Amino acid sequence: MNLENLLSIENLINFSYFATAILFIRGLKLMSSPVTARKGIIWAGVGMGIATVVTFAHPQISSNYGLMLLAITIGSVLAWWSGKRVAMTDMPQMIALYNGMGGGAAAAIAAVELVREYTGAGLTHGGVVAQVLAVLGALIGTIAFSGSLIAFAKLQGWMRKVYRFPGQQVVNLLLFAGLLFLGYKLAFTHFGGMDLYLFFGLALLIGVLMTVPIGGADMPVVISLYNALTGLAVGFEGFVLQNPAMMIAGIVVGAAGTLLTQLMAKAMNRPLTNVLFAGFGTGDDGGGGEGPEGSMKSIEAGDAAITMAYAEKVVIVPGYGMAVAQAQHKIWELTQLLKDRGVKVAFAIHPVAGRMPGHMNVLLAEAGVPYDLIYDLEDINSQFPNTDVSLVIGANDVVNPAAREDKSSPIYGMPILDVDHSHNVIVVKRGQGTGFSGIQNHLFFADNTRMLYGDGQEVAQKLVAAIKSL
Repeated sequence: MNLENLLSIENLINFSYFATAILFIRGLKLMSSPVTARKGIIWAGVGMGIATVVTFAHPQISSNYGLMLLAITIGSVLAWWSGKRVAMTDMPQMIALYNGMGGGAAAAIAAVELVREYTGAGLTHGGVVAQVLAVLGALIGTIAFSGSLIAFAKLQGWMRKVYRFPGQQVVNLLLFAGLLFLGYKLAFTHFGGMDLYLFFGLALLIGVLMTVPIGGADMPVVISLYNALTGLAVGFEGFVLQNPAMMIAGIVVGAAGTLLTQLMAKAMNRPLTNVLFAGFGTGDDGGGGEGPEGSMKSIEAGDAAITMAYAEKVVIVPGYGMAVAQAQHKIWELTQLLKDRGVKVAFAIHPVAGRMPGHMNVLLAEAGVPYDLIYDLEDINSQFPNTDVSLVIGANDVVNPAAREDKSSPIYGMPILDVDHSHNVIVVKRGQGTGFSGIQNHLFFADNTRMLYGDGQEVAQKLVAAIKSL
């Protein structure tokens, strides 16, 4: 190959796409650790920037540059604005929304290709395999799009947590069978315009019907699943367009999302089918197993502060309630005061604490908590029997002993943080209600547990003030 061929536009574009894929993979690897996650996002962003710029030079693009620039500008401004404004508590629904946009984009690419086939122009890169993948990408991307929007609406509080009707699973199955039939027509026969409309309409409807019956407690798993589907759809459409960057990025995202979904389902000790079809946390779970014995016993902030200040070891267990109260900064101030008094302090994070994977880690990092103070479930559980005080702030199901003890409980078998094995447990909670899943927490009624009622940030302020006064 001579230098002229080597430096041809097509080869430079392909090399740029290959470099983009490497940057995506490198970025994803760096995102696996809180220490390097920021660098990972930057590397992946650079890769996306390269892929976007070189696409303008692609031989198949010879017009509509103005529309492309307009779309990029509008999207960039909206993303920058929303990213700056969104609160950490709203991050899960923003991820669901952006993930839905990715699935919708993949479905839109497939729609353009299928319209080309319908009008007789043929796919951009023809062949039966390309047509089948275009249909699969359209199906998966459309379902991920509408399903992610419903997940966003649930987490944002714009709709009821669940909606179920008799025979819903049968209806879903029949609709999905009809969708597969239409997909077969689009992939292997001469189809009509109405087939296209029905195909995308059914796919949108199925995404909605799959998501509306799922309880809020399972939303992190659902978002992760739709993320995997979006990646798969992008990978399929990358093959259709013969775009290496899309293929590799889609496959990597799909694989990572699939692995994350499996890990989260494992952390809840429930198969994915149970998450999607069982109605856990929807009021259909039999009332949450056996009722706990005893009563909740309260404690005042001053007494709680004394208990922690004179302890040898304290473990803090954050949950979504801490995120809602934005109490992470005060909790870190409390931690520093305890450490100054010689108390050993650690943070315990459950894999599904919060509303998305890593939610608590991000909050604690934002407050400046060192990474060496943060422990995962596997590393911290053996330390609870030697812990003087466990401070639970906003966590609920992930510390519920019913998961170990009550076989009738919907969460039985789910790995939990064994805070009940601590000498003393202090739970910061607004009131006596159940958590997002609707299950009564046996920990709150234990003999060694005391309830510290109030808003998380206000309670943390009182604890800080009380310790300072000692």
